[in-house]
Amino acid sequence: MAEISAMPAGLQALMSRADAGGKAPPPVEKWNPPFCGDLDIRIARDGTWYYLGSPIGRLPLVKLFASVLRKDEDGRHYLVTPVEKIGITVEDAPLLAVEMAVEGEAENRQITLRTNLGDLVQAGRDHPIRFEKEPDSGGLKPYVHVRGRLEALFTRALMYQLAELMEERGKEDGSETGIWSGGQFFAVSPDLLDVSE
Repeated sequence: MAEISAMPAGLQALMSRADAGGKAPPPVEKWNPPFCGDLDIRIARDGTWYYLGSPIGRLPLVKLFASVLRKDEDGRHYLVTPVEKIGITVEDAPLLAVEMAVEGEAENRQITLRTNLGDLVQAGRDHPIRFEKEPDSGGLKPYVHVRGRLEALFTRALMYQLAELMEERGKEDGSETGIWSGGQFFAVSPDLLDVSE
């Protein structure tokens, strides 16, 4: 990876602890440090992290950066330490949902997801699933809430698995298509299902 001495001091200190691991994520939502500008870190659509255009090859370092990643109300992503807040670029979602375990059926179904960086989430009230339209193909892009305002995008393979679990349920003005998990029904907006566009 490129020279780290050009990084802000708080991130340099963080990187020195990159291989420690095993700790709970820091309380980044409670920190309110000053904004220190943007850094040339980018999370590509495929989940690869880049620094100065080169992939960051050390997974412990990526996990450490991800542990201090926050999405603010302005819609931007930041690396946040107690002393600095640094803007980075995220092409889609900062995490990928890469593995899924399913227990039960319909209203009793529980979907548990693992992200590319090891987060485990049970889709439900605290970790809702939402859908958007893929601009290129017109297909669905499902996301699951992980923590704070951070979401994980389902990989294409996982999307196909999720599609197999979709069902319709009746409601007062007709029916809706979606997925059950954790006692919640996550509906796909009808305009996302309109293939006539």
